[in-house]
Amino acid sequence: MRVVQIMNWHRFGGGSDFMAKVTGEVLRKSGHDVYMMTSDSASFDGTFLGRAKACARGIYSRDARREMREILKNFAPDLVHVHEVYPAHSPWVLRDCRDAGVPVVMTCHDFRVTCPVSTHISHGEPCDRCTRGSTLSCFTRNCRENRFESAAFALRAGVAKSFRLFEENVNLFLAPSHFIKQRMIDSGLPSDKLRVVPNMVRMTRTTTNPGAGTYAAFVGRVAPEKGLDTLMEAAWRAGMPLHIAGHGAHFPQSVAPNVHWRGHLSGAALTEFYAGARFVVVPSRWFEAFGLVVAEAMMLGIPVIAANAGALPELVDHGVTGFLFTAGDSQELARCMSILWKDGELCRRMGVSGRAKAMRMYTAQQYYVNLMMAYKSAAKVGERTESPESAKTRQPQVVQ
Repeated sequence: MRVVQIMNWHRFGGGSDFMAKVTGEVLRKSGHDVYMMTSDSASFDGTFLGRAKACARGIYSRDARREMREILKNFAPDLVHVHEVYPAHSPWVLRDCRDAGVPVVMTCHDFRVTCPVSTHISHGEPCDRCTRGSTLSCFTRNCRENRFESAAFALRAGVAKSFRLFEENVNLFLAPSHFIKQRMIDSGLPSDKLRVVPNMVRMTRTTTNPGAGTYAAFVGRVAPEKGLDTLMEAAWRAGMPLHIAGHGAHFPQSVAPNVHWRGHLSGAALTEFYAGARFVVVPSRWFEAFGLVVAEAMMLGIPVIAANAGALPELVDHGVTGFLFTAGDSQELARCMSILWKDGELCRRMGVSGRAKAMRMYTAQQYYVNLMMAYKSAAKVGERTESPESAKTRQPQVVQ
Protein backbone atom coordinates (compact mmCIF):
# COMPACT_ATOMS: atom_id res chain seq x y z
CA MET A 1 0.00 0.00 0.00
CA ARG A 2 1.17 3.52 -0.81
CA VAL A 3 0.37 5.93 2.00
CA VAL A 4 0.84 9.68 2.31
CA GLN A 5 1.01 11.00 5.86
CA ILE A 6 0.25 14.68 6.46
CA MET A 7 1.82 16.22 9.55
CA ASN A 8 2.62 19.70 10.82
CA TRP A 9 5.26 19.19 13.51
CA HIS A 10 4.52 21.15 16.67
CA ARG A 11 7.02 23.59 18.09
CA PHE A 12 7.45 21.62 21.32
CA GLY A 13 6.49 18.19 20.02
CA GLY A 14 3.71 16.15 21.62
CA GLY A 15 1.66 13.01 21.28
CA SER A 16 0.56 13.62 17.70
CA ASP A 17 4.19 14.19 16.65
CA PHE A 18 5.17 10.87 18.21
CA MET A 19 2.28 9.01 16.59
CA ALA A 20 2.95 10.47 13.13
CA LYS A 21 6.56 9.37 13.39
CA VAL A 22 5.90 5.83 14.64
CA THR A 23 3.03 5.31 12.19
CA GLY A 24 5.46 5.89 9.35
CA GLU A 25 7.96 3.53 10.97
CA VAL A 26 5.40 0.77 11.49
CA LEU A 27 4.11 1.04 7.92
CA ARG A 28 7.58 0.97 6.37
CA LYS A 29 8.63 -1.96 8.53
CA SER A 30 5.62 -3.89 7.21
CA GLY A 31 6.57 -3.20 3.58
CA HIS A 32 4.38 -0.21 2.73
CA ASP A 33 5.57 2.83 0.78
CA VAL A 34 5.21 6.00 2.85
CA TYR A 35 5.49 9.62 1.75
CA MET A 36 5.69 12.19 4.54
CA MET A 37 4.12 15.53 3.62
CA THR A 38 5.36 17.62 6.53
CA SER A 39 5.84 21.16 7.72
CA ASP A 40 7.10 22.59 11.00
CA SER A 41 5.52 25.21 13.24
CA ALA A 42 9.02 26.32 14.19
CA SER A 43 9.33 27.79 10.68
CA PHE A 44 6.95 30.55 11.78
CA ASP A 45 8.73 32.85 14.22
CA GLY A 46 7.03 34.48 17.19
CA THR A 47 6.86 37.93 15.62
CA PHE A 48 3.57 39.47 14.54
CA LEU A 49 4.50 38.85 10.90
CA GLY A 50 5.31 35.20 11.62
CA ARG A 51 2.02 34.64 13.40
CA ALA A 52 0.16 36.42 10.60
CA LYS A 53 1.72 34.08 8.03
CA ALA A 54 0.74 31.05 10.11
CA CYS A 55 -2.80 32.41 10.38
CA ALA A 56 -3.10 32.96 6.63
CA ARG A 57 -1.78 29.50 5.74
CA GLY A 58 -4.12 27.87 8.23
CA ILE A 59 -7.09 29.47 6.51
CA TYR A 60 -5.95 28.71 2.96
CA SER A 61 -2.59 27.72 1.50
CA ARG A 62 -2.12 27.79 -2.26
CA ASP A 63 1.39 26.36 -1.85
CA ALA A 64 0.13 23.43 0.24
CA ARG A 65 -2.59 22.63 -2.30
CA ARG A 66 -0.05 22.71 -5.12
CA GLU A 67 2.24 20.38 -3.17
CA MET A 68 -0.66 18.05 -2.39
CA ARG A 69 -1.69 17.83 -6.05
CA GLU A 70 1.88 17.05 -7.12
CA ILE A 71 2.14 14.28 -4.54
CA LEU A 72 -1.19 12.81 -5.58
CA LYS A 73 -0.10 12.83 -9.22
CA ASN A 74 3.47 11.60 -8.84
CA PHE A 75 3.34 9.31 -5.81
CA ALA A 76 -0.15 7.99 -6.62
CA PRO A 77 -1.10 7.00 -3.07
CA ASP A 78 -3.73 4.43 -2.21
CA LEU A 79 -4.62 6.40 0.90
CA VAL A 80 -3.83 9.64 2.74
CA HIS A 81 -3.47 9.59 6.53
CA VAL A 82 -3.84 13.00 8.20
CA HIS A 83 -2.38 13.76 11.63
CA GLU A 84 -2.29 17.58 11.67
CA VAL A 85 -2.96 20.14 8.94
CA TYR A 86 -2.56 23.37 10.93
CA PRO A 87 -1.08 25.82 10.41
CA ALA A 88 0.96 25.22 7.28
CA HIS A 89 -1.15 22.83 5.19
CA SER A 90 -4.74 23.96 5.84
CA PRO A 91 -7.63 21.48 5.52
CA TRP A 92 -8.17 22.53 1.91
CA VAL A 93 -5.65 19.85 0.89
CA LEU A 94 -8.27 17.27 1.91
CA ARG A 95 -10.53 18.47 -0.89
CA ASP A 96 -7.73 17.78 -3.38
CA CYS A 97 -7.55 14.21 -2.08
CA ARG A 98 -11.28 13.77 -2.56
CA ASP A 99 -11.16 15.24 -6.06
CA ALA A 100 -8.41 12.74 -6.93
CA GLY A 101 -10.51 9.87 -5.59
CA VAL A 102 -8.00 9.01 -2.85
CA PRO A 103 -9.54 7.95 0.48
CA VAL A 104 -8.54 9.95 3.55
CA VAL A 105 -8.29 8.86 7.17
CA MET A 106 -7.66 11.38 9.93
CA THR A 107 -6.51 10.59 13.45
CA CYS A 108 -8.19 12.83 16.02
CA HIS A 109 -5.21 13.36 18.30
CA ASP A 110 -7.14 16.18 19.96
CA PHE A 111 -10.39 18.11 19.44
CA ARG A 112 -9.23 20.05 16.39
CA VAL A 113 -12.42 19.26 14.44
CA THR A 114 -14.79 20.42 17.19
CA CYS A 115 -12.86 23.20 19.00
CA PRO A 116 -10.85 26.07 17.47
CA VAL A 117 -8.12 25.74 20.12
CA SER A 118 -8.39 21.91 20.13
CA THR A 119 -8.78 21.51 23.91
CA HIS A 120 -12.42 22.36 24.76
CA ILE A 121 -10.93 24.45 27.58
CA SER A 122 -11.56 28.18 27.91
CA HIS A 123 -9.87 30.05 30.76
CA GLY A 124 -9.42 26.85 32.72
CA GLU A 125 -13.01 25.65 32.37
CA PRO A 126 -14.58 23.05 30.04
CA CYS A 127 -16.20 24.68 27.00
CA ASP A 128 -18.39 23.36 24.18
CA ARG A 129 -19.59 26.68 22.73
CA CYS A 130 -18.10 26.11 19.27
CA THR A 131 -18.93 22.42 18.92
CA ARG A 132 -22.10 22.81 16.88
CA GLY A 133 -22.45 26.56 16.45
CA SER A 134 -20.33 29.49 15.35
CA THR A 135 -16.63 29.63 16.23
CA LEU A 136 -16.96 33.33 17.12
CA SER A 137 -16.89 32.50 20.84
CA CYS A 138 -13.21 31.66 20.51
CA PHE A 139 -12.60 35.33 19.69
CA THR A 140 -15.14 36.95 22.02
CA ARG A 141 -13.92 34.88 24.98
CA ASN A 142 -10.29 35.29 23.93
CA CYS A 143 -9.66 31.57 24.37
CA ARG A 144 -5.98 31.88 23.39
CA GLU A 145 -5.57 34.76 25.85
CA ASN A 146 -4.20 36.73 22.92
CA ARG A 147 -6.67 38.69 20.82
CA PHE A 148 -4.87 38.20 17.52
CA GLU A 149 -4.40 34.46 18.00
CA SER A 150 -7.97 34.01 19.23
CA ALA A 151 -9.26 35.78 16.12
CA ALA A 152 -7.00 33.71 13.86
CA PHE A 153 -8.03 30.40 15.42
CA ALA A 154 -11.72 31.34 15.28
CA LEU A 155 -11.42 32.36 11.63
CA ARG A 156 -9.60 29.28 10.38
CA ALA A 157 -11.95 26.96 12.29
CA GLY A 158 -14.94 28.91 11.00
CA VAL A 159 -13.78 28.56 7.40
CA ALA A 160 -13.23 24.82 7.83
CA LYS A 161 -16.67 24.44 9.38
CA SER A 162 -18.45 26.60 6.78
CA PHE A 163 -17.01 24.62 3.87
CA ARG A 164 -17.25 21.29 5.76
CA LEU A 165 -13.64 20.60 4.87
CA PHE A 166 -13.23 17.83 7.43
CA GLU A 167 -16.73 16.34 7.37
CA GLU A 168 -17.02 15.99 3.59
CA ASN A 169 -13.43 15.12 2.68
CA VAL A 170 -12.38 12.62 5.36
CA ASN A 171 -13.63 9.09 4.72
CA LEU A 172 -12.86 7.76 8.20
CA PHE A 173 -11.91 9.47 11.47
CA LEU A 174 -9.65 7.44 13.76
CA ALA A 175 -10.32 8.01 17.45
CA PRO A 176 -7.56 6.91 19.86
CA SER A 177 -10.21 6.27 22.53
CA HIS A 178 -13.90 5.51 22.90
CA PHE A 179 -14.23 8.84 24.69
CA ILE A 180 -13.08 10.74 21.60
CA LYS A 181 -15.35 8.68 19.38
CA GLN A 182 -18.39 9.55 21.48
CA ARG A 183 -17.46 13.24 21.60
CA MET A 184 -17.22 13.29 17.82
CA ILE A 185 -20.60 11.57 17.48
CA ASP A 186 -22.09 14.11 19.90
CA SER A 187 -20.71 16.88 17.67
CA GLY A 188 -22.72 15.57 14.72
CA LEU A 189 -20.41 13.13 12.93
CA PRO A 190 -22.09 9.84 11.95
CA SER A 191 -20.85 6.84 13.92
CA ASP A 192 -20.02 4.90 10.74
CA LYS A 193 -17.32 7.49 9.93
CA LEU A 194 -15.50 6.79 13.21
CA ARG A 195 -13.29 3.90 14.29
CA VAL A 196 -11.36 3.46 17.55
CA VAL A 197 -7.65 2.84 16.99
CA PRO A 198 -5.72 3.15 20.29
CA ASN A 199 -2.26 4.67 20.14
CA MET A 200 0.89 2.63 20.58
CA VAL A 201 4.03 3.01 22.63
CA ARG A 202 7.43 1.45 22.10
CA MET A 203 7.74 -1.93 23.77
CA THR A 204 10.51 -2.43 26.30
CA ARG A 205 12.12 -5.79 27.06
CA THR A 206 12.58 -5.01 30.74
CA THR A 207 10.41 -3.44 33.41
CA THR A 208 11.28 -1.39 36.48
CA ASN A 209 10.63 -2.00 40.17
CA PRO A 210 8.38 0.90 41.14
CA GLY A 211 8.39 -0.23 44.77
CA ALA A 212 11.98 1.03 44.94
CA GLY A 213 11.15 4.37 43.28
CA THR A 214 12.25 7.51 45.10
CA TYR A 215 9.91 10.18 43.70
CA ALA A 216 6.52 10.88 42.18
CA ALA A 217 6.84 11.68 38.48
CA PHE A 218 5.18 13.94 35.93
CA VAL A 219 6.01 13.69 32.22
CA GLY A 220 4.67 15.90 29.47
CA ARG A 221 3.90 19.37 28.24
CA VAL A 222 3.75 22.05 30.93
CA ALA A 223 0.51 23.93 30.27
CA PRO A 224 -2.42 25.05 32.46
CA GLU A 225 -4.75 22.33 31.16
CA LYS A 226 -2.28 19.64 32.26
CA GLY A 227 -3.07 20.30 35.93
CA LEU A 228 0.49 20.60 37.18
CA ASP A 229 -0.56 23.08 39.88
CA THR A 230 -2.90 20.45 41.33
CA LEU A 231 -0.08 17.90 41.37
CA MET A 232 2.43 20.24 43.02
CA GLU A 233 -0.05 21.09 45.75
CA ALA A 234 -0.83 17.40 46.30
CA ALA A 235 2.86 16.48 46.51
CA TRP A 236 3.38 19.23 49.08
CA ARG A 237 0.40 17.96 51.12
CA ALA A 238 1.69 14.38 50.95
CA GLY A 239 5.24 15.46 51.81
CA MET A 240 7.06 13.66 49.01
CA PRO A 241 9.52 14.61 46.25
CA LEU A 242 8.04 15.40 42.84
CA HIS A 243 10.21 15.26 39.72
CA ILE A 244 8.96 16.92 36.54
CA ALA A 245 10.18 16.08 33.04
CA GLY A 246 8.52 18.39 30.57
CA HIS A 247 8.61 21.29 28.19
CA GLY A 248 6.59 24.41 27.61
CA ALA A 249 6.41 28.05 28.58
CA HIS A 250 4.20 27.77 31.67
CA PHE A 251 6.50 26.33 34.35
CA PRO A 252 6.13 28.40 37.55
CA GLN A 253 9.04 30.65 38.44
CA SER A 254 8.99 29.64 42.11
CA VAL A 255 8.18 26.17 43.45
CA ALA A 256 8.32 24.34 46.78
CA PRO A 257 11.61 22.65 47.78
CA ASN A 258 10.18 19.19 47.12
CA VAL A 259 9.68 19.96 43.40
CA HIS A 260 12.57 19.16 41.05
CA TRP A 261 12.57 20.34 37.43
CA ARG A 262 14.38 17.88 35.14
CA GLY A 263 13.67 19.62 31.83
CA HIS A 264 12.72 17.97 28.53
CA LEU A 265 13.84 14.33 28.39
CA SER A 266 13.64 11.77 25.61
CA GLY A 267 15.01 8.39 24.63
CA ALA A 268 17.22 6.64 27.17
CA ALA A 269 17.15 9.65 29.51
CA LEU A 270 13.36 9.50 29.69
CA THR A 271 13.39 5.74 30.30
CA GLU A 272 15.86 6.27 33.14
CA PHE A 273 13.61 8.97 34.56
CA TYR A 274 10.64 6.59 34.53
CA ALA A 275 12.77 3.89 36.16
CA GLY A 276 13.45 6.05 39.20
CA ALA A 277 9.76 6.80 39.84
CA ARG A 278 7.51 5.13 42.38
CA PHE A 279 4.51 6.11 40.27
CA VAL A 280 3.51 8.52 37.51
CA VAL A 281 0.77 11.13 37.89
CA VAL A 282 -1.35 12.47 35.01
CA PRO A 283 -3.44 15.27 36.61
CA SER A 284 -4.95 16.75 33.44
CA ARG A 285 -7.83 19.20 33.69
CA TRP A 286 -8.72 18.88 30.04
CA PHE A 287 -10.16 15.81 28.35
CA GLU A 288 -7.14 13.79 27.23
CA ALA A 289 -7.73 12.13 23.89
CA PHE A 290 -5.61 9.16 24.91
CA GLY A 291 -2.70 9.56 27.34
CA LEU A 292 0.60 8.37 25.87
CA VAL A 293 2.39 8.97 29.17
CA VAL A 294 0.00 6.55 30.87
CA ALA A 295 0.69 3.83 28.29
CA GLU A 296 4.46 4.45 28.45
CA ALA A 297 4.47 4.09 32.23
CA MET A 298 2.34 0.95 32.07
CA MET A 299 4.66 -0.60 29.49
CA LEU A 300 7.53 -0.10 31.95
CA GLY A 301 5.52 -1.64 34.78
CA ILE A 302 4.88 1.59 36.70
CA PRO A 303 1.51 2.36 38.36
CA VAL A 304 -0.33 5.51 37.27
CA ILE A 305 -2.52 7.96 39.18
CA ALA A 306 -4.70 9.84 36.70
CA ALA A 307 -7.55 12.31 36.64
CA ASN A 308 -10.92 10.62 36.16
CA ALA A 309 -11.65 12.53 32.95
CA GLY A 310 -11.49 12.12 29.19
CA ALA A 311 -9.90 8.92 27.94
CA LEU A 312 -7.74 8.34 31.02
CA PRO A 313 -10.24 5.95 32.72
CA GLU A 314 -10.00 3.72 29.63
CA LEU A 315 -6.29 3.22 30.32
CA VAL A 316 -6.11 3.25 34.12
CA ASP A 317 -8.12 0.53 35.88
CA HIS A 318 -8.84 1.98 39.31
CA GLY A 319 -7.34 -0.18 42.05
CA VAL A 320 -5.71 -2.51 39.51
CA THR A 321 -3.16 -0.59 37.42
CA GLY A 322 -3.30 2.60 39.49
CA PHE A 323 -5.80 5.08 40.89
CA LEU A 324 -8.25 7.60 39.47
CA PHE A 325 -9.05 10.87 41.23
CA THR A 326 -11.39 13.81 40.61
CA ALA A 327 -9.65 16.29 38.31
CA GLY A 328 -8.51 19.39 40.19
CA ASP A 329 -8.92 17.83 43.66
CA SER A 330 -5.47 18.07 45.24
CA GLN A 331 -6.61 16.52 48.54
CA GLU A 332 -7.94 13.37 46.88
CA LEU A 333 -4.82 13.17 44.73
CA ALA A 334 -2.60 13.52 47.82
CA ARG A 335 -4.42 10.58 49.45
CA CYS A 336 -3.86 8.38 46.39
CA MET A 337 -0.19 9.37 46.25
CA SER A 338 0.29 8.61 49.96
CA ILE A 339 -1.17 5.11 49.58
CA LEU A 340 1.32 4.17 46.89
CA TRP A 341 4.21 5.98 48.55
CA LYS A 342 3.75 3.86 51.70
CA ASP A 343 3.17 0.51 49.97
CA GLY A 344 5.95 -0.63 47.65
CA GLU A 345 4.40 -4.08 47.16
CA LEU A 346 1.14 -2.51 45.96
CA CYS A 347 3.16 -0.43 43.50
CA ARG A 348 4.79 -3.59 42.19
CA ARG A 349 1.49 -5.46 41.75
CA MET A 350 -0.16 -2.54 40.00
CA GLY A 351 2.87 -2.18 37.76
CA VAL A 352 2.67 -5.84 36.74
CA SER A 353 -1.03 -5.47 35.89
CA GLY A 354 -0.34 -2.31 33.91
CA ARG A 355 2.43 -3.98 31.92
CA ALA A 356 0.11 -6.89 31.04
CA LYS A 357 -2.56 -4.51 29.76
CA ALA A 358 -0.06 -2.48 27.74
CA MET A 359 1.29 -5.64 26.12
CA ARG A 360 -2.24 -6.61 25.10
CA MET A 361 -3.38 -3.27 23.75
CA TYR A 362 -0.61 -0.73 23.08
CA THR A 363 2.15 -2.52 21.16
CA ALA A 364 3.24 -1.68 17.64
CA GLN A 365 1.94 -5.04 16.44
CA GLN A 366 -1.57 -4.41 17.77
CA TYR A 367 -1.55 -0.84 16.46
CA TYR A 368 -0.63 -2.10 12.98
CA VAL A 369 -3.46 -4.66 12.98
CA ASN A 370 -5.98 -1.99 14.02
CA LEU A 371 -4.59 0.48 11.49
CA MET A 372 -4.81 -1.94 8.57
CA MET A 373 -8.44 -2.72 9.40
CA ALA A 374 -9.17 1.02 9.41
CA TYR A 375 -7.31 1.58 6.13
CA LYS A 376 -9.23 -1.23 4.42
CA SER A 377 -12.51 0.18 5.68
CA ALA A 378 -11.64 3.66 4.38
CA ALA A 379 -10.50 2.23 1.05
CA LYS A 380 -13.88 0.54 0.57
CA VAL A 381 -15.58 3.87 1.15
CA GLY A 382 -13.17 5.43 -1.35
CA GLU A 383 -14.04 2.81 -3.94
CA ARG A 384 -17.71 3.69 -3.63
CA THR A 385 -17.06 7.43 -4.03
CA GLU A 386 -14.24 7.51 -6.63
CA SER A 387 -15.30 8.45 -10.12
CA PRO A 388 -14.05 6.48 -13.16
CA GLU A 389 -12.33 9.62 -14.44
CA SER A 390 -10.29 10.14 -11.28
CA ALA A 391 -9.37 6.43 -11.15
CA LYS A 392 -7.93 6.65 -14.68
CA THR A 393 -5.72 9.60 -13.78
CA ARG A 394 -4.08 7.86 -10.82
CA GLN A 395 -1.14 6.20 -12.56
CA PRO A 396 1.55 4.73 -10.27
CA GLN A 397 4.55 7.07 -10.46
CA VAL A 398 7.23 7.68 -7.86
CA VAL A 399 8.34 11.01 -6.44
CA GLN A 400 12.09 11.32 -6.77
